Amino acid sequence: MSLTVVVGGAVITGRLAPEAVWRERVAEVLKDSDRLGPFSDVFARPPGGNRSGRGEAPTHLHFHLARILQGSLGIPETGGMYRVAIKDVSAWTVGDLIHFDR
Repeated sequence: MSLTVVVGGAVITGRLAPEAVWRERVAEVLKDSDRLGPFSDVFARPPGGNRSGRGEAPTHLHFHLARILQGSLGIPETGGMYRVAIKDVSAWTVGDLIHFDR
């Protein structure tokens, strides 16, 4: 599902991902880095166990292929991985915003 949110004045647009998938992808990217590889294990394991089945509401949105919209640019151009605290979202809309400068 695509979602666009406003957080601290920044507009973030992209696809939502389950937390486990998001963590796995971040761990893969870090593992491929010479300098950041040691941090991959932090993302590879779930924090304090699995939330499913505990009846707790999610606290964060996990974006995949997301961009921060800045003027006519989306940063990064290819999309990135972002984690946003739901309590910090001041506005949202379903869908992926794309800016066309004509």
